[in-house]
Amino acid sequence: MSALFSSFKLKDITLRNRIAVPPMCQYSAENGLTNDWHQVHYASLARGGAGLVIVEATAVAPEGRITPACLGLWNETQAEGLARIAATIKASGAVPGIQIGHAGRKASANRPWDGDDHIPEGDPRGWTPLAPSAIAFGANLPRVPKAMSQEEIDRVRGDFVAAAKRACEAGFEWLELHFAHGYLGQSFFSVHSNQRTDDYGGDAAGRGRFLRETLAAVREVWPERLPLTARFGVIEFDGRDEETLAESIELVRDWRRGGLDLLSVSVGFSTPTAQIPWGPAFLAPIAERVRREAELPVASAWGIDAPATCNRVIEQQQMDLVMVGRAHLANPHWPYQAALALNEDKASWVLPAPYAHWLEKYRPSA
Repeated sequence: MSALFSSFKLKDITLRNRIAVPPMCQYSAENGLTNDWHQVHYASLARGGAGLVIVEATAVAPEGRITPACLGLWNETQAEGLARIAATIKASGAVPGIQIGHAGRKASANRPWDGDDHIPEGDPRGWTPLAPSAIAFGANLPRVPKAMSQEEIDRVRGDFVAAAKRACEAGFEWLELHFAHGYLGQSFFSVHSNQRTDDYGGDAAGRGRFLRETLAAVREVWPERLPLTARFGVIEFDGRDEETLAESIELVRDWRRGGLDLLSVSVGFSTPTAQIPWGPAFLAPIAERVRREAELPVASAWGIDAPATCNRVIEQQQMDLVMVGRAHLANPHWPYQAALALNEDKASWVLPAPYAHWLEKYRPSA
């Protein structure tokens, strides 16, 4: 069996393979609620054969949505809809995960296909974004956010805790904290967005305080037997890469000591001027360094979608899981195609029986 299709155990959860579907925003909700689109979307992904399916970025508070069409988990009605999705994912053989987060200064935006820019101030569809400092992201997101008070920091930390509780009660077995991509958690850590002079700013320890406190608070309510993970941009590609990466790894070490079980390694996306070296598995060496130096299991995405590449990064222990995103949108049965490409003896075993029987019976190589 190829490394990609070996099982992976973390805490009390065992994934049937090393393939994970990462959070991918659908921008199809209303008032944070799931609907038929989400139900069908996640069912198809889970039936495709991945070991883990993580529900898209789900806001912990209304102002934490990226767009008005984002999912939320700040009330019980939202939790009820998400519980149905968690049950569907699990019934299909995958582990149900969910990513919870707060969009920070990138909030109150139009959907990508409607402009991918900030909703103008005064438009009733929008709201005032929050951030560690009153610094706009720039480019297509020019709105200056409100610098958070201590009371707002405490409240948002509590929102993460409440959402984590609801996620557990809804049946999710894998929790990912969204601390990446220039959203609120990343904004506290990034020198591009945090100019605070209190305990939440300054050096790396101060800039990491909100993230450490939020992780600790969630750890108290999330069951110890279930994986608690985070997605975090460990590098910005902004000219201070080695310094940022060293600071990030030290923060991840703190998280490991505080109960983090796995890190999804990503880019910070905190500045529109970043020079990102896009290419196949370009984050693999960085993920491997984080894995080795922080002594923590890791996953990553971005350019990891060719079956041979996915298998290689697992086999060479650069990653423990691969996050295969857009390839799953193009083909929800990507794991089946990967199994064929890797010459698995019975490729169709990753699929449900109503598909697997016929595909295996009439496979040319069978």
